[in-house]
Amino acid sequence: MLLDRSQDCVRVLVGKRNKAHVFMPDLHVFPGGRRDRDDHKLPWSGDIHPAVLERLKTGYGQRASESRLRAFALAALRELHEEASIAIGAKDCGNTALPFLPDLTNLRYMARAITPPGYPRRFDTHFFAVFTDEAGVEPGDIRDSRELEDLRWIDVNDASAVRMPDITGIILGDLRASLESDASLPFGRPVPFYYTRHGRFVRDLL
Repeated sequence: MLLDRSQDCVRVLVGKRNKAHVFMPDLHVFPGGRRDRDDHKLPWSGDIHPAVLERLKTGYGQRASESRLRAFALAALRELHEEASIAIGAKDCGNTALPFLPDLTNLRYMARAITPPGYPRRFDTHFFAVFTDEAGVEPGDIRDSRELEDLRWIDVNDASAVRMPDITGIILGDLRASLESDASLPFGRPVPFYYTRHGRFVRDLL
């Protein structure tokens, strides 16, 4: 989630999935996507915060390699660039994989959610957030892509202008609550984890 606090309200970036998508077509979501097999090999300019890494380890166990866990955050920044033309990190750096060196320093780990059974596609999704002013991002620099259309900023307190999947609305509610508790979004905050157990929707904390 890319957050802009330069206005009177905090805004979050969303885009509409193309109608040709099998999974959640014509709905607005946060930019993101699948982790590629080589994301763990991407070079980076700033490492993930230790508190964020610790929360990721809570969900996967202490035996999970830091390289694998870091790859989730690297995938998030790679997808943000592919879907919204936003590069968070050093540009024109000679990186052959991406046109920038991803900077993971300011990423907050916000939530994890596993798609319930019965959907045509199922994902184990990690949600990260970063503020535009911390990342050196100009809010007006976003551009539509083949993956996301109608990219726009919406008030985190009013998403009525767009149609969202249920889980996106739930994560947005968690974001609102976190901002109300502490507008800085501390790195070590508890992380909601949503999944289905025996047909029941469960919310745990990591």
